Amino acid sequence: MSECDYLLVSITAGSSEEGERIARTLVQERLAACVNVIPAITSIYRWQGEVHRDNEVLLIAKSRSELFESLAARVKELHSYEVPEIIALPITAGSEAYLNWIDESTHYEPKL
Repeated sequence: MSECDYLLVSITAGSSEEGERIARTLVQERLAACVNVIPAITSIYRWQGEVHRDNEVLLIAKSRSELFESLAARVKELHSYEVPEIIALPITAGSEAYLNWIDESTHYEPKL
């Protein structure tokens, strides 16, 4: 696989409990090799015509491109937000050992 086959997926959640539940599920279900849970971020955003300010947690999941749709669908099932942030950025470079670990820690079953 090339580096572009790997992703960092950014997800915000409304609480540490929700963030940790989503993170644990993604790793247990092998949709992500690792999810960092970064507490206490402040988000300022526009929603339904108004500007809001909320405290959130940020999840950064390490995964593979071929798993993104399944990962995003699972986050939507688990998330309390109507429109959760699920943004993927390509990993354009990384150590071979780390990328191999992502491969070993995630699972992909092609749809027939």
